[in-house]
Amino acid sequence: MRVAFTFAQGFVMRTAFNLSRFQKSVSHWYSKNGRDLPWRRTRDPYAILVSEFMLQQTQVATVIPYYEAWLRRFPDFHALAAASESEILHAWQGLGYYSRARNLRATARQISTEHGGECPTELDQLLALRGIGRYTAQAVLTFAHDKPLGIVEANTARLLARLFNVSAPIDSSAGRRIIWDHASRLVPQKRPGNFNSALIDLGATVCLARNPRCGLCPVKRFCRATDPLRLPIKKPRAAPISLVEQHSFILQRGRVLLQRCRKRWRGMWMLPELKRAPAQAKPIYRSSFPFTHHKVTLEVFRGSAPPGRRIDSQWFAAGSLDHIPVPSPHRRVLAAFLPSGSAGSQARSSDRTNTPSGL
Repeated sequence: MRVAFTFAQGFVMRTAFNLSRFQKSVSHWYSKNGRDLPWRRTRDPYAILVSEFMLQQTQVATVIPYYEAWLRRFPDFHALAAASESEILHAWQGLGYYSRARNLRATARQISTEHGGECPTELDQLLALRGIGRYTAQAVLTFAHDKPLGIVEANTARLLARLFNVSAPIDSSAGRRIIWDHASRLVPQKRPGNFNSALIDLGATVCLARNPRCGLCPVKRFCRATDPLRLPIKKPRAAPISLVEQHSFILQRGRVLLQRCRKRWRGMWMLPELKRAPAQAKPIYRSSFPFTHHKVTLEVFRGSAPPGRRIDSQWFAAGSLDHIPVPSPHRRVLAAFLPSGSAGSQARSSDRTNTPSGL
């Protein structure tokens, strides 16, 4: 089949695009080079949905152990629907973007109550579920049910932008429409799930963002990019906003005082907030971490037990901290100052800087 693709900008490629040959080239490459990932060994819609939620803005290598542990702990929609928010946040801690975990649980509850625990197989029903957009819905349908639907995520968007030399920013309405149009046209009727996995892997391992391996690309003869490194084009990003957040570390008789998060990490436990740093005191710990459009500097000061008791605070034995949900930046503080094994089993080292000093 030969197809002349037309860009939304009105540009038509001068040479015909041999779709059948392209599909065969992609499939042949994938049969020899595709990645063996745990969610590709199943057709269970629940397992695939879990992987798709976890893979949003998170690297594959980071996701794999979380995915496997999650399925052991919550093996199906009913099990996840029955779990408390604290349980799912604890299982998710370290992955970040905790709204994904809340949305996944809300989706499981919807499926459990409205669909008898069976994942919908129609696109409109999937799109009606909380936290599920076009990509996730079509990914579940193509990977679980082999439906011929295109998918667009970071790797495929970059690949398609270069393949068709897309000049519109891919994060603009026009650019997204162009990329989705190409993704939909390319997908074959036969084994579309494998084909979509192949496009993801091509983007992840060959059509790299900073150093594309064009010499190894199995579809380079189809590529229309005149300057691959310039693509994909994205809209200018605003500079990250710098924030300084100050908290106290309070340890008394082997117990740590923690405060229930109300905003960013709602439902988790963190070190108590300080309205202002103690006069002339130096932080015992400082780190920085990114959060959406912010760069947050976390400063921790030594504190003492406050008079009375706040309803949003609670004392925890140091040995029990591995069993409650604590955001990674704060868990790293606990791991730095508590005995080994008290709080560090799920701490992650993703902070750009991490500077504790002695108490």
